[in-house]
Amino acid sequence: MDEPVYQGWYNSRKLPHFDGPDVTQFISFRLADSLPADRLRQIKSELRTLPLARQSVERRRKMEYWVDRGLGCCALAHPRMAEVFVQGLRLHDGRRYRLLAWCLMPNHVHILIQAHYSLPRIVQSWKSYSGRWAVSNNERLGLGIPVGSIWSRGYWDRFIRDERHFHTAVSYIHENPVKAGLCHVANAWRWSSAYAGPK
Repeated sequence: MDEPVYQGWYNSRKLPHFDGPDVTQFISFRLADSLPADRLRQIKSELRTLPLARQSVERRRKMEYWVDRGLGCCALAHPRMAEVFVQGLRLHDGRRYRLLAWCLMPNHVHILIQAHYSLPRIVQSWKSYSGRWAVSNNERLGLGIPVGSIWSRGYWDRFIRDERHFHTAVSYIHENPVKAGLCHVANAWRWSSAYAGPK
């Protein structure tokens, strides 16, 4: 494995990111069509009335709301696509990162890791591994992926500050399918580290 180069604090697509060794990170990213242009315009319009200091938090909250509605092709709802993503997720577990919690939703993912490697390169490896497979199997499986990239550009990350923040992040990840109405209890969702297995 080549020597990782860490960027420290940096901005990408107007979002702050932190890339450092052995940092616990909560990462989210979504399929490219999970937030249609009309919804993004609606969010932008609604944010104009808010004070600048609140806009970032409200933007994130509103985007989460719409993404949880299950918009777009929802290719991750296809069991084979979900299996391939999980394979990619586990590929470098124990080397480039330690996988702590994860959840695949139909059109987005949440992952908690302790990174031992450059975070942008970790995320890129997940997207590349699953994206190549998805594009080559799109038509055969009827995934409905539109022409272009399967994944939205960039990702959202937050480094974990303390134990309380860690438990809040794990709870958020595992409860997301319940919040979105996909199951009644977190351990019933097949595509999550909370999954208790078949009954």
